[in-house]
Amino acid sequence: MIMATGQSLPGQRRWQRVLGTLMIWLTAAMVTLSVLTAGAFLGLLLWFAGSWLTAEGMASGGVLVRFWGNLQQLLFQPSASLGIEAMLPAIIGTVIMIILMTVIVAPLGVLVAVYLSEYAKNTWYTELLRIAIQNLAGVPSVIFGVFGLGFFVYAVGGEIDGWFYAETLPRPTFGTPGLLWASLTLALLTLPVVIVASEEGLARLPTSMREGSYALGATRFETIIRVLLPAAGSSVLTGVILAIARAAGEVAPLMLVGVVKYAPTLPVSLQAPFIAFEQKFMHLGFFIYDVAAHANVGEGRLGLICAAAVLLVGLVMLLNLTAVLLRKRLRDRYQALSEE
Repeated sequence: MIMATGQSLPGQRRWQRVLGTLMIWLTAAMVTLSVLTAGAFLGLLLWFAGSWLTAEGMASGGVLVRFWGNLQQLLFQPSASLGIEAMLPAIIGTVIMIILMTVIVAPLGVLVAVYLSEYAKNTWYTELLRIAIQNLAGVPSVIFGVFGLGFFVYAVGGEIDGWFYAETLPRPTFGTPGLLWASLTLALLTLPVVIVASEEGLARLPTSMREGSYALGATRFETIIRVLLPAAGSSVLTGVILAIARAAGEVAPLMLVGVVKYAPTLPVSLQAPFIAFEQKFMHLGFFIYDVAAHANVGEGRLGLICAAAVLLVGLVMLLNLTAVLLRKRLRDRYQALSEE
């Protein structure tokens, strides 16, 4: 019996090594397939977009001249023949909305994560709250749009109009879809992502960091502000990056809470308060949808859609790169302070 048992152990270890190697190769194959698929998709987008932007239909001259001329027309000039508006207002509206959404969702998500990780006890209420947050991440985005329209626009916006803009009623000011309500709706949509990433970052920190801070006389609030949050800053920014990536491509909820095909003025100005929170705005994702559904571009429809999609992808990558660089800077700064 001892020999049989002893002989079975090497066999089990051998199968474990085989399974481990198989999982490594399978993971590598899936990662490679994902990278190749994403690369092929981006390559096709760039090919069709480049073909459309260098076509001779809208501008004449060399390749670079045609590219620059077509890009300028796409960004700055509405086209009656194509049936589209200028894209620059949609880019500006998308950037302003994402910035407002980030300003709202980042502190709110961090506060909820700090409460769940540092203050809340392991009770049925805490577990129920975590389950609710996880379920909230799976709700279809259009449901958030319906909630934003009913709660933010009609309920909150209607009350604001009754309190501060009674002289303009029945014409609504905040009781109509606008930039602020769209930003709040997307903040609710992406809130679970920031909460989960921030809470996981705080949970990974060793208990010795908290105990060392308490031993030096710091309060719990000081420990959270000066020790824990800086150490978990990379996880928080990771959640923000994921939130930006998801919010930039959402269209369905925005169609109910503020996005329009054409906005005569931009939602920003050089006069205080600099942002028109109550104003409707254009969005790059809705621009792509409108081009795909209604633009009169004939055979060039696919190229125009791809050109708009490339600009949206580039905008998301630029915003994500900014957050990644900020995350790296915070991580390097925290490591430098730890070494000191």
